[in-house]
Amino acid sequence: MGRRKIKEQYHTDKRQVFCIGCKGIPAKYGGFETFVENLTLCRKSDKIRYHVATIAREDSRYQYNGAKCYNVKVPEIGPAKAVVYDIKALARAIRYCEERPAIDKPIFFIMACRIGIVIRHYKKKIEKLGGRLYINPDGHDWERRKWSAPVRMYWKLSERLMIKHADRIICDSKEIEKYINKEYSAYNPSTTFIAYGADLARSTYADDDFKFTEWLAEQETKPFEYYLVVGRFVKENNFDIIIKEFLKSSSDKKLIIITTENDKLLQEFDDRLHFLDSGRVTVADSVYDKQLLKKIRENAYAYIHGHEVGGTNPSLLEALASTDVNFVLDVSYNHEVAEDAAIYWDKDGRNLSDVINANDKMQQDRRAEFSNLAKNRISDEYTWESISDKYEKEFLA
Repeated sequence: MGRRKIKEQYHTDKRQVFCIGCKGIPAKYGGFETFVENLTLCRKSDKIRYHVATIAREDSRYQYNGAKCYNVKVPEIGPAKAVVYDIKALARAIRYCEERPAIDKPIFFIMACRIGIVIRHYKKKIEKLGGRLYINPDGHDWERRKWSAPVRMYWKLSERLMIKHADRIICDSKEIEKYINKEYSAYNPSTTFIAYGADLARSTYADDDFKFTEWLAEQETKPFEYYLVVGRFVKENNFDIIIKEFLKSSSDKKLIIITTENDKLLQEFDDRLHFLDSGRVTVADSVYDKQLLKKIRENAYAYIHGHEVGGTNPSLLEALASTDVNFVLDVSYNHEVAEDAAIYWDKDGRNLSDVINANDKMQQDRRAEFSNLAKNRISDEYTWESISDKYEKEFLA
């Protein structure tokens, strides 16, 4: 269902669920955005009405996938923008319910733990409405290397306060759920595990589609002649190790990195590794066309996953759903997702170059075996339809 403006309407017989913390839908790029788009798209129960906050430059409202979406205008204030956005979005949702007393037991579902320092204030308002506070704690934001020590302290404090005041904590990783219950056992948190999802359908683009062939030409490559990495260009995704190990390998294929803009970090890595002029590594622009990105994944010789911080990572699931062979950094979160459907590499042992060299010689039947294992892993545990169904049961409980 497309995006359209809406007139004010609500149903007192429906459970009103306010989704706060994603940048909005339709999704362009990002895990929470893709999650909320599929949560609303796959909705089955007519007893739920979703409301989705969207970060924007103006305040307005529209409907998408049957959800009522509301824009929240936030000033450009740097890293604090996300915190202000969450606060304003939650305040708007609460005010919406206060002005409509017939709404019964609303749920305020916050993704990520950014606003712990004010959550006690808003929890009182939620309780007064007869509502409940649900959160998805995401991964360990306080571990991200891009943050300074004071910022890390803030994220950790915020996480603790969000867990303390939440009525229900939905973790998209079993490892995160274990961490929450151990780290915050004093609060006796009410937790459950519901995974993130992925789409197994093949790309709608044909092999000779102009957009795909144009992308290949821009990267000076061909199908199955490139290794692929997709993700934000941040230190904890270990791009520097991936690049260094790829350059150490004897592979005659290219390494293509589809990522977000981070000129400072890119220059820092190139000063050390000298890869931009190597002819073997290409840093490509972000691809917002979902079907094109899926086609690019399907035609990669292998996908390399270097994320090490927090939870079930969307790009790993998308790779398992689309790419035949996947090289995955050996950390507990990634093992939980991929199990035996991936080949693991060791960041500390720096063995990725050996893995790449071995993969270049892998027989086709072995590649097909990994492909089947990956697709089965997604169909067994990570389809969006099953994820949406589990969330609906939580919201209606």
